[in-house]
Amino acid sequence: CTSIMARDELLKARWEAVVELLSNQFADGETLDLDAIIYLVGLQELGQLHRKFKKDEKINLMHIAICRLLEPFGYYEFDYFDEQGWPHYKIVDQLPPLKAGEQSVLMKEAIVQYFLEKEVIV
Repeated sequence: CTSIMARDELLKARWEAVVELLSNQFADGETLDLDAIIYLVGLQELGQLHRKFKKDEKINLMHIAICRLLEPFGYYEFDYFDEQGWPHYKIVDQLPPLKAGEQSVLMKEAIVQYFLEKEVIV
């Protein structure tokens, strides 16, 4: 039980580090929420930072982010880039039915993992 608590505390500390870093960098210190951070990951993955996005494209950016974030967990696999440079993923394994709180924890864990991989946080 203590190892789970320690892991949860580490996740919480790392999550707070990601939120603080991104909030300072992209929102003048105003705290970004989970959706905003997922959106930023989508932007990063698409790599087309210089352009404005329409509403449906913003939804697609979040989808890209979710696929990329859950790829290391075995739920999605990168498939190809289309002619506009958008990455496409295929479903490898269905996500288990999760309650909203569990979904949020999984996404936070995936985001922390992503920024650890990118060596943005330690």
